[in-house]
Amino acid sequence: MAGLLRSILVIVVIAATAQAQEPPTDWMEPATRHRVIRLSGDEGGSSLYFHQNTYTPKGDKLIIDTRAGIAVIDLTRLGQEPVKAEVVVPEARAISMAWRTPDVYYRKSGTLYATNVETKETREVTKARSSVVNADETLVVGFESDPDAAAKVKELGLPMLVTADLVRRDEPPGRLKPGGRSLAMVVTDLKTGVSRKIHYSTEWLNHLQASPADPHRVLFCHEGAWHQVDRVWTIRTDGTELKLMHKRTIAYEIAGHEFFSHDGKWVWYDLQTPRSKEFWLAGVSIAGGERIRYPIERQHWSVHYNISRDGRLFAGDGGGPGSVANQTPLPQSQRLEPPGNGQWIYLFTPRQGEFQTIQVGGEDVKVGKLDVEKLIDLSKHDYRLEPNVTFTPDKKWIVFRSNMHGPTHTYAVEIARSK
Repeated sequence: MAGLLRSILVIVVIAATAQAQEPPTDWMEPATRHRVIRLSGDEGGSSLYFHQNTYTPKGDKLIIDTRAGIAVIDLTRLGQEPVKAEVVVPEARAISMAWRTPDVYYRKSGTLYATNVETKETREVTKARSSVVNADETLVVGFESDPDAAAKVKELGLPMLVTADLVRRDEPPGRLKPGGRSLAMVVTDLKTGVSRKIHYSTEWLNHLQASPADPHRVLFCHEGAWHQVDRVWTIRTDGTELKLMHKRTIAYEIAGHEFFSHDGKWVWYDLQTPRSKEFWLAGVSIAGGERIRYPIERQHWSVHYNISRDGRLFAGDGGGPGSVANQTPLPQSQRLEPPGNGQWIYLFTPRQGEFQTIQVGGEDVKVGKLDVEKLIDLSKHDYRLEPNVTFTPDKKWIVFRSNMHGPTHTYAVEIARSK
């Protein structure tokens, strides 16, 4: 009898412990009075990278990755009834939602597929190597190895991806390895199946993104140690209009984690002048070249920023102890004491009409101001998992992923403060 009671007690304790460790599904952030809802089920789930589109064109659904596959979440009743993530593509991971149709794109066994999240109808798209689908789903774009890249770079007179006079040659080059890669950017027409190489590089290209609005413009980056590369570039899908979107003007300056505005007219990015000293959220107009910078306090710096569909709000996801916000400027790069980073989901609201104009590198730059609000405390979040904030299309919630309760889950924090 005593043994039976001990067994029952052990079961009760285990059950109670499991229940205590289970991430909550709906709570009020005590420090800010903003409501937070867990979107993923008990098995966990992860939202996508911050610049990958995860919303249907109508804004009524969100996709996430789960262990079981790609799941869709109905946003129309978010906050009004329990959330249920429905798996629509088993055993797959999403590349992105389409911008104009309810199709989610993903790869299986080297083939690109699309599944309509409403009808579940699935079609094979292409076997061509690609990582992004353009705005009207007529083209796919990707990188592939090309042994002739070096010769093509020379033949076409392609620009250097490094501002040589800003790179200190007496320090390690970080991830930058000139001549270490031979890459081509490839565009494939989905109607004809014809692929064309539109750009070449002997260095590391990454972070490829298709404009949400312009079917023939893509954004990409030159990877490496950010203070040694001119990172942010755009190009047309016919290979024309290769353009550096931000040119560094001082040593150790960095710009990166770039993303399009929803209308495709602006490119926004994290800017530091120099790294770990002055922080900015910066933007440049693609058509006219107008430049805007918003100063960011060290404690508000974020791994990634994002913008609402109407362009009126920004969000940030904070940074962990190992972030640039918690370091002294290069070349020392030592951790700060006390720590300078802030681990929160932030809401940034631009002050309308409050701009001053400064000159940087011979260009006019408008400097504005942001009002900052903390939404949810991420002090228990391990930033080796990047939260990757996005706005829901109705601008009522900010979606992010977090391991603050242990396993990785997708959450949404309400922008409006609860009464």
